[in-house]
Amino acid sequence: MRHGKKINHLGRQTAHRKSMLANMACSLIEHKRINTTVAKAKALKQFVEPMITKSKEDTTHNRRIVMARLRQKDAVAELFRDVAPKIGDRPGGYTRIIKLGNRLGDNADMAMIELVDYNEIYNADKAKKKTTRRSRRGGSKPEAAPVVETKAIDEEE
Repeated sequence: MRHGKKINHLGRQTAHRKSMLANMACSLIEHKRINTTVAKAKALKQFVEPMITKSKEDTTHNRRIVMARLRQKDAVAELFRDVAPKIGDRPGGYTRIIKLGNRLGDNADMAMIELVDYNEIYNADKAKKKTTRRSRRGGSKPEAAPVVETKAIDEEE
């Protein structure tokens, strides 16, 4: 039974797990994508997304909370300076996990975790989603196609 098992312990003691996740989060913020195992990527997603949410509002309190968990001044500065303005309008889901296959040495499931807004290749072909809210509320409606009149050819002639 899995009663009360809310986090994956990743086979490590608490201090080692927290340090490892902090280092991986700093690497993710610095490089915008990292390769790791699927289990670590899922644990990292739960670790880093609340801190990205905190970075949207740049206050001293939020900086101290994030600094206490990340433990690297440069990563915190880059998170608040570069990452937060780019994801400011996104309501969540700041990271994406892409499975890569198995590692050759030990056959572990590998994955790439990346910040969603920093993948230019994936986002290049997708245009901004247009909302239909304005048209539903009686705003401007799309123009109708012009009607072209055609003459019917008389078969009697």
